[in-house]
Amino acid sequence: MMTRPAAGRSLLAFTPKSVTLWREGEIGRSWRTDALAGLTVAIVALPLAMALGIASGATPNQGLVTAVVGGFLISLLGGSRVQIGGPTGAFVVIVAGIIAAHGYAGLVLATLLAGFILIGAGYCGLGRLIRFVPTPVVTGFTAGIAVIIASSQVGDFLGLTTGAVPAAFLAKWTVYLAALGTTSPATLAIGAGTLGAILVLRRFAPQLPAFLIAVLGATLLVMALHLPVATVGDRFPGMHAGIPPPHVPAFSVALLQQMLPSAFTLAFLGGLGALLSAVVADGMTGFHHRSGQELVGQGVANIASALFGGLPATGALARTATNIRAGGRTPLAGIFHAVFLLGFLVVAGQYIALVPMAALAAILVVVAWGMSEIDRFRSLLHMDGGERALLLLTFALTVLVDLTVAIGVGVTLASLLFMSRMSETAGVTAEESGVDDPQQRASLPRGVEVFRFSGPMFFGVAGEMMDALRRSGRTPRAIILRMDAVPYIDSSGAAALESFAQRARANGTHVIVCELREQPRLLLARLWPREADVTLLPTFQSALDQVPRDKA
Repeated sequence: MMTRPAAGRSLLAFTPKSVTLWREGEIGRSWRTDALAGLTVAIVALPLAMALGIASGATPNQGLVTAVVGGFLISLLGGSRVQIGGPTGAFVVIVAGIIAAHGYAGLVLATLLAGFILIGAGYCGLGRLIRFVPTPVVTGFTAGIAVIIASSQVGDFLGLTTGAVPAAFLAKWTVYLAALGTTSPATLAIGAGTLGAILVLRRFAPQLPAFLIAVLGATLLVMALHLPVATVGDRFPGMHAGIPPPHVPAFSVALLQQMLPSAFTLAFLGGLGALLSAVVADGMTGFHHRSGQELVGQGVANIASALFGGLPATGALARTATNIRAGGRTPLAGIFHAVFLLGFLVVAGQYIALVPMAALAAILVVVAWGMSEIDRFRSLLHMDGGERALLLLTFALTVLVDLTVAIGVGVTLASLLFMSRMSETAGVTAEESGVDDPQQRASLPRGVEVFRFSGPMFFGVAGEMMDALRRSGRTPRAIILRMDAVPYIDSSGAAALESFAQRARANGTHVIVCELREQPRLLLARLWPREADVTLLPTFQSALDQVPRDKA
């Protein structure tokens, strides 16, 4: 069997899927089914992109621009066959916060920086690390985002007269509760009717575009009955429809420094969302995505989306699944999706102003429910105390404090929890002889102590292993450390071993390390000079042969 050279594999890993499939002729063979799938996804994405744009503190047109520009480039340059990109609910909270604090210029800068961070992460191979973010953290902040999105739509859903609503969760609900007496019956009827229509269509006619049908119905009903319901045009008078020319707003070094933390948060969320969606798509199709190139494509798409007046973009799981179910086979489906959306925006852009805000609020309530992953949340509540605490803490920090803080604290605590559990699996035990055969035991030299290590020897367990070695309380002629059950040693573990060996040598004890696996052997050989206080040998028998003779 011929194998591809390493350089060839590296080049392929950073080749867009669209290029590979075009070379293989797959694009030409499936363009008809891809076009139909792209149209189907565009119909689903049209009202959703508008709603996400509004929820993000921007305009519906900016949501559509993101779906067009970001969706086009994610499909063209990404590492997945069927990924559909655009605005997603994961970005809503952080984007709204950036716009509220720094204006749209701050969001553009943060999105540009996030794009470059994603490109760098892709080429550095960090795409493989995203999968190590634990499920309780992902579920906790995703559910938290869902709660925040749903809460942000209460005013539009009920038609409350509140004035400016605070961003903080508890303060927001204080305002809502105080304004319940201003609920508009007509607005509530449109919101509830749209929500009911979406749920009924999804239950009994899942093949139909429930979002679009429900929004069109609500819009026509408001127009026909002249209902006193706030519309997109009321909220965004004089809104520009279409794709604006690319533009880079002026910014300062101070703003650049302020936006860096938000940029890293956007990059993290974008990378996580894209790769999780790509993994699910792989499971549905049987194909495999290229994680590095997917991040590169996401980075370029975010840079372009910001330049064209859009919002951050990433892989959208629901739209990707819709694409697969509609028959999408290649990135051409995502490109068609963006082209059809552009057509809708150019031809019917002026009618966006007629859409009731309550109808878009109903869409976002459904999106929030889908994001909440309530079944997974409930199942994680039945896990052990550490997993449960991690889930609830990440959720609470997301809702009550800040998404960036929730991610940082969640990932940090998850890492500490993991290291604690790994330290429980690692240890060192003393063996009377190091062998089980009584005849071999009798033939061992006098004054030889044997210890067997197990589990990874890293900074979290190095101290405990040193304590176990010291507790032996004896000063033998030689100590043999058996390492066949140690898959990994880090620099702290190596330093602990070296410190122990130096103390042993000072007491006249010779230390021999044997049965090293590959990673520990290479690390110790690189860190320890030949004249070190430790002898490295391949087998236990060779270690026994190396024991200094008993002078007595």
